[in-house]
Amino acid sequence: MAEGRWSSLESAVINSLRKFRDRYFQIATKNEMTEGNSDQEKITRTCYLDSLPVDIQFYVMSFLTPQDLCQLGSTSQYWSSAVRDPVLWKYFLLRDIPSWSSIDCTSLPDLATLHKPLHESTESYPDFMAEYLRCYPASRRRSRPLRPRYRAVTSFFHSLVVNSEPCFAMFGPGLEQLDVSYVRKMMTSPDVLPIAGFPQRQINGVGSGISFRFNNQQTFNIITLYSETKKERERARLEQHSVQSKLFLREADSKAERSTAKYTAMPHVQEVCRVVNGFIYVANAEENGGADREEELAQIQAMIDPAWGPSTRPLLVLSCISREGCRRIPCVNMAEQLHLKQLPNPWLVQDSEAESLNGFLNGIEWLLGEIGINV
Repeated sequence: MAEGRWSSLESAVINSLRKFRDRYFQIATKNEMTEGNSDQEKITRTCYLDSLPVDIQFYVMSFLTPQDLCQLGSTSQYWSSAVRDPVLWKYFLLRDIPSWSSIDCTSLPDLATLHKPLHESTESYPDFMAEYLRCYPASRRRSRPLRPRYRAVTSFFHSLVVNSEPCFAMFGPGLEQLDVSYVRKMMTSPDVLPIAGFPQRQINGVGSGISFRFNNQQTFNIITLYSETKKERERARLEQHSVQSKLFLREADSKAERSTAKYTAMPHVQEVCRVVNGFIYVANAEENGGADREEELAQIQAMIDPAWGPSTRPLLVLSCISREGCRRIPCVNMAEQLHLKQLPNPWLVQDSEAESLNGFLNGIEWLLGEIGINV
């Protein structure tokens, strides 16, 4: 957000808090005159923090965590109401969202509502405090529901009959466009992701994938799907142009405009989609990526098509940059740009870096949890 807009928003927060404070103490004074004043109320009114100017109070609150603010709200009636100010929490949302490293299908904020201009009256505002606490990554992890017990039992019996090792299909432009190869880093980082082996099962035109070990406990298999040969991918990366993907077939009745294109997975890709437990989409999150998110969404939809398997299978989107220091698109914006709200599958967008694999294990832990494997 531009500096001028930040200053305007900060002024709006201070004005809102000042109006609340004036109204609150005006009512409190009237009550004192008619009902008297208890000892506890005197303590509250003479509290040092209460007597600070409103702009200083806001400055202090800007350093507090959501948990700290909630605890502050439990100290008195004044702070109980002050920390619920909707303009204050709108400020916190706009300030903090770009720094969040993950967002999922249950916690994506309504960015359109969030960016609407401020109104004179705060009564018509959404409950931005509740919205913040719903979306905040730490509270999201604490409130994450456990998988249904019957689903875990079903997964157990399924593993006895078919295969105890979950399998995920990995694809997306982030595998091919970044300066650092994500897959090569996965293969050469045993301290982060030990290789567990190469399964005997083969899929025509694709292979068996590679098995890795998560936290030295659970093994999982990843089948990597590239859009082209290594030579063509490298040429496209250096020349900064897109390649015609061999994973998808553009439907003949699709309109000419790219934004309305529809795809179907090629037969060998369909075979992969039928056997995997979930999907990993590696998105290019670098600001100069020049991505066509509408086309990316169409290709994601082709992979998770209900014709190949149930819509309960999870989708992990790795919002990836080459290395630390690259300017990235925030994960919340990535979810909006890819229109992930349109998908029936559970999904998570997780920030990641190819050079360090930061964020990858967090994403894998979420994937395993979604299919009933708690690690």
